[in-house]
Amino acid sequence: MSRRLLVFLVLFSFILVLCGCALLPKREKQMEGPALLEPQAALRFADLPVPSGFRLLPQNSYSFESSGVRVCVLKYQGKASPDLVMSFYREQMPMYNWNLLNIVEYGDRMLNFDRDNETCIVNLLPKGKTTVITVSVGPKPQIPRKPAKPVK
Repeated sequence: MSRRLLVFLVLFSFILVLCGCALLPKREKQMEGPALLEPQAALRFADLPVPSGFRLLPQNSYSFESSGVRVCVLKYQGKASPDLVMSFYREQMPMYNWNLLNIVEYGDRMLNFDRDNETCIVNLLPKGKTTVITVSVGPKPQIPRKPAKPVK
């Protein structure tokens, strides 16, 4: 083999390797570790965070507020995995004085929060490449307490 042909083959192989590396699919961010979602700046309610990039579905949402009592069901849709959205709510809700009570995972995900006089349920439903978030808030039920029995 001539020297020119050998040099050409080595250079050609080197270029193929470089091009092949450039054409490899890039790893998803989730493979490198979960990205963090940021809360939106403008919120429907100041104490109910929503990940940025999620839009309100007004035809599926409602809210009522009167005399310090509010009831709402707010639906949002956006592109993020349910796991990432669940992490967002686990991190963000305590910043707004919500206490995490429990998490239920059954394909969909449901996070239950409460505070002084309200409860909040966050449902996460995967829908294709998007996630639908349903945030439901209502008054905490007032459970009448039985008077303590006198000690004899």
